[in-house]
Amino acid sequence: MPKILIVGGGYAGFYTAWKLEKWLRHGEAEVTVVDPLPYMTYQPFLPEVAAGSIEPRHAVVAQRRHLKKTNILTAKVTNINHAQKKATILPAVGEPWEFNYDIVVVTAGAVSRTFPIPGVADEAIGLKTIEEAVAIRDRVLSNFDKAATLPAGPERARLLNFVVVGGGFAGIEVFAELRSFASALLKNYPEITFEEVEFHLIEAMGRIMPEVSEKTSHWVLKNLAERGALVHLDTQLTSAVNGKIELSTGETFESDLIIWTAGVMANPQIVRNTDLPIEERGRLVVRPDLRVGTDDEIVPDAWGAGDVSAVPDLSGGGVGGYCVPNAQHAVRQGKLMAKNIVAVLRNEDPKQYVHKNAGAVAGLGLGVGVFQSGKIAIKGFPAWLAHRAYHGLAMPTWERKIRVIVGWVTNFFLGRDIVSLIAVQTPRAAFEEFASRPKPPAAADTVKPVEALKKPAVKKVAKPAIEKESVAASK
Repeated sequence: MPKILIVGGGYAGFYTAWKLEKWLRHGEAEVTVVDPLPYMTYQPFLPEVAAGSIEPRHAVVAQRRHLKKTNILTAKVTNINHAQKKATILPAVGEPWEFNYDIVVVTAGAVSRTFPIPGVADEAIGLKTIEEAVAIRDRVLSNFDKAATLPAGPERARLLNFVVVGGGFAGIEVFAELRSFASALLKNYPEITFEEVEFHLIEAMGRIMPEVSEKTSHWVLKNLAERGALVHLDTQLTSAVNGKIELSTGETFESDLIIWTAGVMANPQIVRNTDLPIEERGRLVVRPDLRVGTDDEIVPDAWGAGDVSAVPDLSGGGVGGYCVPNAQHAVRQGKLMAKNIVAVLRNEDPKQYVHKNAGAVAGLGLGVGVFQSGKIAIKGFPAWLAHRAYHGLAMPTWERKIRVIVGWVTNFFLGRDIVSLIAVQTPRAAFEEFASRPKPPAAADTVKPVEALKKPAVKKVAKPAIEKESVAASK
């Protein structure tokens, strides 16, 4: 029975394994997914998780719960040697070992792409994982708690200054969602005024959201301005050392929360440690049918999809001729790749991936959104409903759909939960503070021997004979 190794359990990897379970016959192949995380993250929900609109666990899908027929390895793949069909597996505990496979599927995804700007690596946080979204939410709430106890001044202003770098879809969504979140928090913090809370978005280009029309992007800018958010276009971040923001325009201010959303790149841990072909931008070379290789040459038994791969966009709408790295493509590529793998196993011809972008939809805070499909643009509340409807249905598995939708309904009646759990980042702090510890032994020179503490024995001394004689004479 051939062994299929899926490297990465994100969108493309999860959907490939999920559909292989459906379409493979019993005993036709053995499927193994290797990912350092035991869940798939639905990344379009990360801005809403950061803004407290979605419970964090509801935005992830447990692999072991929904991949019943797949072997799950919670570990890292550190090397793919396709010439020998071996992959090096590095578990969280223990020594690395080699996994022999017959077919490899590379869906390792992407990571945040940063630039060598002073302070960014030390101060900023990305928005690619559920852990980052939770940390952002807790930081906002914690900063409000701290600022409410401080008098007006530089430290209070630093806590209430929030910065997002990058004006693409992810950046605008988290920027707008957090602005909505912060405005809603003010009723619970009477010590803080609306004018004190500042949001800055820094974008190096002259416009935001290239996925929508320029007219729609202008409407978004106007809407953000009306809500008190500042967008710096044609502006670059030049330094963020110790939270001090320095812009290319000469403007400076301080911030305690810097969110980096200015681009992604293919997972370097995979593309730098494989003998599979890699193109100049560091992505896996993939054919339209999702097999690794070029039009002239196919790498047998190797497949790729998602953000780690340069998949040709046959619809003509891609950037540079390739599919853009987003969830819409990764999900559909994963489904088709599962079909194509089964087809090749049965000596049938695989199909090419062709998908015309269905449009772009973004949530900009409670009750506000934008939708763009061709020349059709919807703004405001109807677009926000479309955003929730689309992503609510796109969330994989009915179990997760129900959890997310029920959470939305609950928040509508009860409001967002504003409890910060930032202490979970140091869970043992309270225990350690009050835990009893053994007393250190005393120094050796300060301890007296036991014998020295005993009362000294009294010796009886015999009286001299001359003394006895003098006493008798006196009598």
